[in-house]
Amino acid sequence: MIALVSARAAEHLDSDLPLLLEHLEGAEVAHWDDPTVDWSRFSAAVIRSTWDYHQRLDEFLDWADRVSRLTRLVNPVDLVRWNVDKAYLVDLSDRGVPVVPTRVVADDEGVTALRAAGDLDGRVVVKPAIGAGSNGAARHVDDPDGAEEHARSLLPAGRVVVQPYIDGVDDRGETGLVILGGEFSHAFRKGAILSADRAWADDLYVVEDISPREATEAELTVGRQVAKLFPEAAYLRVDLLPGHEGPLVSEVEAIEPSLFLHVSAGAAARAARVFASLGETPEERHR
Repeated sequence: MIALVSARAAEHLDSDLPLLLEHLEGAEVAHWDDPTVDWSRFSAAVIRSTWDYHQRLDEFLDWADRVSRLTRLVNPVDLVRWNVDKAYLVDLSDRGVPVVPTRVVADDEGVTALRAAGDLDGRVVVKPAIGAGSNGAARHVDDPDGAEEHARSLLPAGRVVVQPYIDGVDDRGETGLVILGGEFSHAFRKGAILSADRAWADDLYVVEDISPREATEAELTVGRQVAKLFPEAAYLRVDLLPGHEGPLVSEVEAIEPSLFLHVSAGAAARAARVFASLGETPEERHR
């Protein structure tokens, strides 16, 4: 039996769950923050919409460690721990992946150094290194004082990420690539968020403008490059911005991304097949 893991605060917002339940026989929705769940009765626990994890990160990571000892946690706990901090973008860059240039600072001295280097000039994005749903993220336009103040205000909660704002997103939007079982499944377009008025869904995330998209070959190449780095991942979402010289990774989501299964015919069935295989024995998988 497969557990599709949500949160008590988020299940009603997860549009993927009903589609998965239609195609995944015997699956149940379980909440990571429900202490009464017996995780050992599931053959796998697939993290889906634990969208409040960043608000109580230590509790969530303790839960992930515990559940990984009781059943198969998807994605694996080591990948979850790597993915909670957006400093992973620096790691991806070091591994040859084209990413949005990313600076990570941990203290006031780091912010001062960014200001002195001019990294807060022009159009920049400042956001917490540990966060989700655009919480705490903002664009600053020719306002280094505001960007500096914003960065310093985030420091008490942890490290801070500073990136240039990629202007092409205002016209093209972001491209999201959904990888299921190591294979490309479908793509979607996400409208620019930080340059627009924002509406919030129960204070968990910014409501997004999502539509189908056909990914370019250049975008698919980057997505496959990322997927090869994480063969252990049952699912990944690779979000890309249109850089001047090609697609740039803005995020790789391996914890609880919306997969937007509704934008592509057959996507829910593909995801269900991948998730169903997680609970099978090697003999069952090769029948």
